[in-house]
Amino acid sequence: MGQNASPATKSARTRAPRKPKKSQLPFALLATALVIGFGFYLHHYNDKMVVYLLFGLAFGVILQRSRFCFTASMRDPWITGSTSVTRAVLIACSIATIGFTAIKYAAFTGGNPIPGMDNVGQISLALVVGAVIFGIGMVIAGGCASGTLMRVGEGFTMQMLALLFFVIGSLWGAHDMGWWRAHVIKDAPSVFLPDVFGWLGALLVQFLIILLLYIASVKWQEKKMGSAE
Repeated sequence: MGQNASPATKSARTRAPRKPKKSQLPFALLATALVIGFGFYLHHYNDKMVVYLLFGLAFGVILQRSRFCFTASMRDPWITGSTSVTRAVLIACSIATIGFTAIKYAAFTGGNPIPGMDNVGQISLALVVGAVIFGIGMVIAGGCASGTLMRVGEGFTMQMLALLFFVIGSLWGAHDMGWWRAHVIKDAPSVFLPDVFGWLGALLVQFLIILLLYIASVKWQEKKMGSAE
C-alpha cells in the first residue's frame, strides 16, 4: 500500500511539521500594563484625558473585531458584490444622525451657536477633486483612516507606510487649503438641511435617503451573490 502512494501523499508525509505559533499573551499583558500606566500618567494632568483614552481603546477594539472600514463599504460591492459593510456604514450614519441632530437642536433652541455650523462643507470643485483623490488613495492603500489605524495596530507594515503618507498628505492639504478657499471654494454654496426643510423635514429626508441606499445595497448583493446575508 505504501508503494502505491501518490507523489503528493509522499510529499505530505515528508513535509516538515509546522512550528507552533508563539503565544501572544505576554505581549497583550505588557500592552495592558502600559495602557494602565499611561492612564495614571494622564490622570495627573486632566481627568478627561483618561476618558478620551478609554474611548479610543474601545473604538479601536470595535473597529478591529467588526472589521469596520469605509473603504470596504465602497469597494466590496464592486469587487465581490458583498454589501454587508456598506449596510453597516448606513446604519452607523443613521445613529450618528440622531445624535448630531439632538446636539445641534439643543443648541438651536437654547439660543447658543450651533456646533459645527462654521464647518458646513461647501459644494465645489475642490470637494470633487478631493473625493476622487482620496477614493483612489484609500483603495490602493487598502483602507481609509479608520481601517489604516486598525491595521497599524495589528502590525501590518503596508498600513504603517500608508499612515505616514496619510499624515504627510493631510499636512500638505492643510497648507494649501487657503489657496483653495480663496480661488475655488470662495463663492461655492453650502447646504444645511434644517435651513431648507426644517429640523423634522431634514431628519425625514436624511433617513429616506439612507433607507433607499440600504434597499439598493440589499438588491445589489442579491443580484451579484444571490443572497443578502
